[in-house]
Amino acid sequence: MSDNQLANKSQAWSALFSEPMSDLVKRYTASVGFDQRLWRADIAGSLAHAEMLAAQGILSAEDHAAIQRGLNDIAAEIEAGQFEWKLDLEDVHLNIEARLTERVGIAGKRLHTGRSRNDQVATDVRLWLRGEIDEIAGLLTALQRVLVEKAGEHADVILPGFTHLQVAQPVSFGHHLLAYVEMFARDAERMLDVRKRVNRLPLGAAALAGTSYPLDRERVAATLGMEAVCQNSLDAVSDRDFAIEFSAAASLVMLHISRLSEELILWMSQNFGFITLPDAFCTGSSIMPQKKNPDVPELARGKTGRVVGHLVGLVTLMKGQPLAYNKDNQEDKEPLFDTVDTLKDTLRIFADMLAGLAPKPEAMRAAALRGHATATDLADYLVKKGLPFRDAHEVVAHAVKTATAKGVDLAALSLDELKAFDARVEADVFDVLSLEGSLNARNVLGGTAPAQVRAQVARHRTRLA
Repeated sequence: MSDNQLANKSQAWSALFSEPMSDLVKRYTASVGFDQRLWRADIAGSLAHAEMLAAQGILSAEDHAAIQRGLNDIAAEIEAGQFEWKLDLEDVHLNIEARLTERVGIAGKRLHTGRSRNDQVATDVRLWLRGEIDEIAGLLTALQRVLVEKAGEHADVILPGFTHLQVAQPVSFGHHLLAYVEMFARDAERMLDVRKRVNRLPLGAAALAGTSYPLDRERVAATLGMEAVCQNSLDAVSDRDFAIEFSAAASLVMLHISRLSEELILWMSQNFGFITLPDAFCTGSSIMPQKKNPDVPELARGKTGRVVGHLVGLVTLMKGQPLAYNKDNQEDKEPLFDTVDTLKDTLRIFADMLAGLAPKPEAMRAAALRGHATATDLADYLVKKGLPFRDAHEVVAHAVKTATAKGVDLAALSLDELKAFDARVEADVFDVLSLEGSLNARNVLGGTAPAQVRAQVARHRTRLA
């Protein structure tokens, strides 16, 4: 055997080639540095494939037993950190297969019957991502539970609600937190919906055209707990829609995290002073000793751009590919892996951080009083007295103008001053103009009244139990 043949011997496809791959190309094309995290999925897929081959009479019982034993031993080696990952073997699949052949001999070479790395990697990524989605769904549930409990604790705390970042109407702080519970609940629904399309089996599609061996693909799908079999071999090996769809769902989770982060950053600033965050999630300044910076929300806001960038990268990766499998698809893994890691870390840290969030009710109340937050309540009051809403809107605008000129809230105007704007105003108007009165008046499904907040908290507790 020539030196070139010896150099190429480790490659599964090497017999056709007359010169070895250069070291630069090896490094450029190898994926084992990052795809080795798929090893559990790779072994699970191989065990299911081998079991089916044996059941179909394609693999002998002896070879099947050897493969099972060898793969279980390899799993133990990897778990113990004793497995040697080799760059020459390119990826997780060839590394495991080569080690299997070392351990069990020719039976290891028979494992690849009826499959290709093309359908193997598609199966591995789907199996791995299915498990990650399940973990992410659990983390979303944990984050929702924290927010629900925090909302229940602070249903009566009054926060100025904003539109255009201008004080609009008073809302319950608990109601505000429950808005994010709704967002994260939709995120969890999306993840579970994506999971259905992730959980489909490509294995058996082989390189692109299927195989001449009498495979039982439904058996493999059942063994692996997959809900369906990919029905077209060309699509099975080349489809990465599931990765793009997951990345889109992950981007929406991070978008919601980013919106919450922006509010936490604003609320913690001296100009607002609405909340404090635990010291463990903040940092100081190297030269300004008075600073307490909300680094975790700021970094999460930044990492959102990273995750959205991965989504754009995956879409761009796939947009120009003809059928079927192309080496381009090796580039799907690092952005997908990083998206999963970033999302899981962010959800964990936000659940811990928000558990220690403390509102400052006095500061929130003072801010609500500065912005004439009950102006709409005065307009509604006049409508109930018989004034058309458009006329009531104009009357209240004049009242706000007067209160602003005097530097006071609407509720600080005297009864006589208010009656001067419309004779329908009576002493009961001050119940309407109070912040508590404004909240309690919105006792409608989905409204901000503390009674509604508590009802929503109870609903979410039942849903998340």
